[in-house]
Order: sequence, then C-alpha cells, then structure tokens
Amino acid sequence: MPKKYDAVIIGSGVIGCCVAFELAKLGYKTLSVDKLGDAGMGSTGGSCAIIRFHYSTTEGVALAREGYYYWLDWPTYLGVRDPDGMVTYRNTGCLVIKTPVNKNLSRVKSALDEFGIGYLELEPEEISRYLPNVNLASYFPQKWIDDPEFGQPTAQIIPGALWIPESGYISDPKLSAHNVQVAAQAKQADFLYGAQVSDVLQKKGHTAGVKLADGSEIEAPVVVNVAGPHSFLINQMAGVEESMKIKTRPMKQEVAHVPAPEGMNWERDGYMLSDGDIGCYSRPEVGNHILIGSEDPDCDPLLWVDDPDDYDTNFTDQFKCMVMREGMRVNDLAIPNQYQGVVDLYDCSDDWIPIYDKSDLPGFYMAIGTSGNQYKNAPVAGAMMAELIDACEKGLDHDADPFQFYMKYTRRNLNVGFFSRNREINEDSSFSVIG
Repeated sequence: MPKKYDAVIIGSGVIGCCVAFELAKLGYKTLSVDKLGDAGMGSTGGSCAIIRFHYSTTEGVALAREGYYYWLDWPTYLGVRDPDGMVTYRNTGCLVIKTPVNKNLSRVKSALDEFGIGYLELEPEEISRYLPNVNLASYFPQKWIDDPEFGQPTAQIIPGALWIPESGYISDPKLSAHNVQVAAQAKQADFLYGAQVSDVLQKKGHTAGVKLADGSEIEAPVVVNVAGPHSFLINQMAGVEESMKIKTRPMKQEVAHVPAPEGMNWERDGYMLSDGDIGCYSRPEVGNHILIGSEDPDCDPLLWVDDPDDYDTNFTDQFKCMVMREGMRVNDLAIPNQYQGVVDLYDCSDDWIPIYDKSDLPGFYMAIGTSGNQYKNAPVAGAMMAELIDACEKGLDHDADPFQFYMKYTRRNLNVGFFSRNREINEDSSFSVIG
C-alpha cells in the first residue's frame, strides 16, 4: 500500500531542507526524497556559501537582507543542535569593484540604501587599504584566455569600489543542509535517501505524489520541485515545463582553490571580492587559499549540460583563465601546477533569477533556478515557499493575485510574483552568478 504524506519535497539541498522544515512547522507531514546519500550532497555541497547583498534587483537585495538575519540567528532559528556540529557564519566584509556592467553600482547603492545596509564608497586610491598589493588597472571588457589582448589593461584605472562590511560566508555548506534536516526531523519530517523519482503522479488533473525508480509510489497532494540541476527533468515529468515562460537548465561551473601570495594571510585577513572588471569573485578558503569563481562575463563560454548525471567533471581552461584574471588584480598570485577546487553544476534560469512559484499543475510547486546566487537565501526562501504553498492550497490564485510574503526581520512585504515562472525575462538582471 502506498505511503501517504501531505507533501513530498524532491531534493535535500539546503533550500529543499528549509522547505521541508518550514512546511513541517506549519503542520504538514512531509517526506524529502533525494537520489543521493545525505543532505547537501549535490549543488549545495559545491556552493561557495557566500553571504552578500549586492544583487542587480531590489527584490534580490530584499531577500538577501532578510536571509542574512536567519544565518546570524542560526541556532535559535533551528531550535535544535545537530550532533554532527553547527555551521558558523564568518563575517569578512566584501569589496565590490565598480564597472560599466554593474553601472558603477548606482542601482546597487540605491537598493542598499533602501534596506539600511551600510557601505563605504571608495575612490580607487583608497582600495589599497583593503588590498595592500592591489593592481588598480582596468581590464574591462574582459577577454577570454586565447584573445591576443588578454591581460592587457584597457583603461588606466578602475572607477572605484564599495566596501560592504556585512558580508561573509558559511563555514560548511553541506553541514548547513544537515543542520536543517535535523531541525526538520525534530518537527516529524521524514527523509528518504538513495531514492530516485521517476514520475510525478497525477489524479484528476491534480498532483497525487511521486513514483520512485524501484516502482514504489508515495501519495501526496503537494509535490515541491527543489531538485537543483535536475529540476528541468522533474518539470518534464510533471508536464509543466512547456507552458513556463522562464525555464531552467544545468550549467557546468568550476571554482579554483589557489594558495594566497607569499606573505599574505588571506585565510585570516581576507574578505570577499566581487570584481566585475576582471569577471571574477573570490573569498578566503581554508589552508590560506583563495577560492575563485567566475562572474560569467560575455566572452566566456557557457558550459551547458544536457544530462546532469553524465558530464565532464574535469577542469578546463576556465580554471586557468579565472586564476590569471584574479592575478591581474592581486599581485603575485601564482597559478598552481596541480588544479584544486570544485567542478559542479548550477541550476540556472533564463535570467539567472530563481523561480519560487506554483505551476500549471495544481499541487506542484517549484523552488528552482537557484544555483550560484541563492544559497544565502535558503532559510528565508524555505519560509516563503512554505507560506506560498499553504496559501495556494487554501485557495489563493497566486497567478492572478500574487502572494505577499511578510519578512519578519526587515518588517516589510515581498511580492513573490517577482519570482514567477511566467515573468518576462528581467533585463535588470546581471545575467550572471551575481543574479
């Protein structure tokens, strides 16, 4: 006889676990299903786990600001302690370089002002106070590594930067998902690992549960797709992808871990650097390393993946290109002979803004397109999704009358319709990992 639940959540990354936790707090009997062996083993485990506020849209800043307080209040928010340990938030501050692509941060400054997020505006010569061995030359627009002009300055100096003190990262992204799983289980949520969803069940035009690869069925009137890079496959199973204006697909991403320059204790003194001029972001990493990722400049190839279960997990020229670009800003940064870091998949929407929404199939919901820039929003996204689901199940027509989510820390409403599957592509987006 099939098992019955109020809701099945597909995916146990940090956002999936937060959705399960928040639904369980509302009284839903939930089951989280994941094909992997533990919480946070997919894209969450490969996340850089950066907590920052400089998004290209006001709504992005609003969600990040609200989510920040959940991390500061992490043990209290969860209400239980994970026997495997609790993650910690390390505040480092963030230096964001002004570039034409981010409109010299004019829109970002307006959003930061609106939400009371403090920052310092730095003239170019002041940047050396934060990065003592900085090279202030401008390299915008960026070039790919095989361009003859790669590494050649295009302007004498960068326009300046913002220093945002309230920024940092989480110590262990995979453990953060497990922390939330433990909290959800304390609210009677169930988790099933090593179980692959093969179909989304329907009955009389409504979601009816899921079928697993072993043939077993789990009945539930609510199914939530939080499957990361596999989200498009789950949408296809549910028959909802074709009708969506905004879709998602997986992209291969590489993150480099390289030793800090000699004499620099970047693990102790470092901070997050978001540098659209060279097309990279970075933060401190254990072992006195610098973690470097791409901000996806236009010149770089986009490595889309057709099958998220079968893709090349080796480093490419992207690794070398990112490290060389970082070395344009950080003097004396060396390219290691052996590449170290992470190769993983992002789940990207068409405009790099997530989909937090219902679907055309009653009872089927989505928290997708979140990779790269939504880890920091996981707890608030979980609360927002749970309340959206509860409101829709009680009769709200979210498409006609978008749900307004009250953000308890910043004490204002957020129009969840901004994240609709049926929105037009948002031209205010950075169309990159910045969101």
